[in-house]
Amino acid sequence: MTKENNKNIAQAIGKSLKTSPQKANLVLRSIRGKKAEDALNSLTFSRKRISEQVSKILKSAISNAENNHQLDIDNLYVKEASVGKSMVLKRFRPRARGRSGKILKPFSRVRILVEEKKDNKVKQKPESSKNEIQSNEDKK
Repeated sequence: MTKENNKNIAQAIGKSLKTSPQKANLVLRSIRGKKAEDALNSLTFSRKRISEQVSKILKSAISNAENNHQLDIDNLYVKEASVGKSMVLKRFRPRARGRSGKILKPFSRVRILVEEKKDNKVKQKPESSKNEIQSNEDKK
């Protein structure tokens, strides 16, 4: 990323969330590309356990955008919400005939980027009015 792009982007990272990356990705999929306010609402009413921690990370990214980059909260949207592997707790369970069964308890690392979307609504005159002005000048 160049420095120009970094001005409008803020991020927050959550390390060692107690869920698998696959389950966390189900929640993150629901907020990608949404406005920050809409994403917070969908996380609030989500029934997944991890959505509470993801909403904390999103709130942190929004506050980072406001305090560190002086971005307008109303124009923020979730640019990127990605999940990766963190550590894995390894546990063993006794099985038949003296063997052991492996139990893996994965942790996740969530990264959320929010970006300010600026509305480029510049009022331009329609093309027909420009043509009319030129045709009026030609008549003179």
